[in-house]
Amino acid sequence: MNATWTLLDLAGAVALLLWGVHMVQSGIQRAYGPDLHRLLHRALHHRMAGFAVGLGATAVLQSSTATGLMLTGLAASGAVPLAVGLEVMLGANVGSTLIVQVLSFDVAAVAPALILAGVAAFRRAGKTRLRDLGRALIGLGLMLMALRLMLGLLAPLADVPALQMGLRMLAAQPVLGVLLAAILTWLAHSSVAVVLLVMSLAAQGVVGVPDACVLVLGANLGTAINPVLEGGPMLQGATGDPVARRLPVGNLLNRLLGCLVALPLMPAIVPALAWLDVAPARAVANFHLGFNLMLALLCLPVLRPFAALLARLLPARAGADDLGRPRYLDAAIQSVPPLALAAAAREALRMADVLEHMLTSAAAALTDADRRLIAETRRLDDVMDRLHGAIQSYLAGLDPGQLTMADQRRLQEILLFVSHLEAAADVLDRNLMGGAARRLKRGLTMGEAERTEARRLLDRLGGTLRAAAAVFMTEDARAARLLVGEKAAFRTLESTAADAHLADLRAGGTAAEASVLHMDALRDLKAVNAHLVAAAAYPVLAGQGGLLTSRVRDEE
Repeated sequence: MNATWTLLDLAGAVALLLWGVHMVQSGIQRAYGPDLHRLLHRALHHRMAGFAVGLGATAVLQSSTATGLMLTGLAASGAVPLAVGLEVMLGANVGSTLIVQVLSFDVAAVAPALILAGVAAFRRAGKTRLRDLGRALIGLGLMLMALRLMLGLLAPLADVPALQMGLRMLAAQPVLGVLLAAILTWLAHSSVAVVLLVMSLAAQGVVGVPDACVLVLGANLGTAINPVLEGGPMLQGATGDPVARRLPVGNLLNRLLGCLVALPLMPAIVPALAWLDVAPARAVANFHLGFNLMLALLCLPVLRPFAALLARLLPARAGADDLGRPRYLDAAIQSVPPLALAAAAREALRMADVLEHMLTSAAAALTDADRRLIAETRRLDDVMDRLHGAIQSYLAGLDPGQLTMADQRRLQEILLFVSHLEAAADVLDRNLMGGAARRLKRGLTMGEAERTEARRLLDRLGGTLRAAAAVFMTEDARAARLLVGEKAAFRTLESTAADAHLADLRAGGTAAEASVLHMDALRDLKAVNAHLVAAAAYPVLAGQGGLLTSRVRDEE
């Protein structure tokens, strides 16, 4: 019975350690995740800076997996060369060892102070960066408390006969130890937690330093499994495309190579660790750091040919791209709202690209009276519907409790933008292309003046769409006002075209039925323009108090 309670207490301490690690990572990601993402994107064009950037970013985030997920999206889209991404991951692997180095010393006494400071910051700061840092401090304090609990609980286990037998088997089969630790790390989603657990086992003499180092190898291998299994597939735009797997697979292969090299050298490595520091916990932490440093030194000189090999082994998926499949809605970053919102905004710009393609196709369908082009334009509306639904579902999956006021505002802007784009596509599909199909069915042709006018208005809509996308991304008030002015300008163009068309109708130059269809088309294009302006300009101006509540004059 005592053994059962001890195991339950130990399981609770491990759970507390995992939760503390999670709080540290989530707090830092919320506080600095977007800044680190921008830093990665800017700095990674300089290859020699990659290792330092990866080390620094992971030292802050305390998660090489989080850094890897950011990089996977950048590498898959081509924004970061694969060799540079692999270099950053080597730095990230070293960065993840730093917290283990700190916690290998006896710092548990500061746990209450950290938790107290964290709670004070968390409760008083509101939804600010200081609140997120408070969350991280609470997590760090919980980690220290969990380590202290584990040290007390593990000491009696050193004399348990069954455990000693299992450890002897582990010592005889080091490969099995690597696999077990890798599986545990994959399940825990944290190499830091597993290495700290192994460090506690070594500190209490439950496992010897050689066996502990074998388990650390497994933890390093296991942490590279998560991005391979989750990062690639969760990049929705890369589903089925091996390009998204190049970086995580490369990182996994690097770790596997390190394990294969280190295992036969363990008899020589362990005495060197004892020479550096006789304390078992410090020996484990030093091995963890040294392994990743040596792995970086081995792999850095050969990253370019290794990246070329990965490109050959994992070529880009052949065949036509499915426009309706999201590319940037990465479920792996949904727990970090700023990154998730940036991914949704980027996907929203894809909707704008598809709508621009739709406008071009609609112009050709109207002027050439081509059934194939009408069908193609309507097919693009289906693409818009799928992307709109995917973005809405993705944003609905965000935790409202994690959203700041700025996050909530941006979320609403994205939803409004994609909703208006989808509504504009519906107008093109159901109304404009419906009219074109009726015109074609009834044998009604457009005159040269009508064709010229249709091309001019649709080209103007294309420019408005590009301006709307720019306003959506920059949130610039001056650009928003210019975009609103486009609504009035288009209204004037539509009115002038309608007057000219009515004059032509009175002169007998246009059939009555064709005239009705043409006027309907003008009204539809005006509606599309209104949706484009409302998609981006109004949210920006409303946020700055630049909109009136009503255009109707109050009664005197």
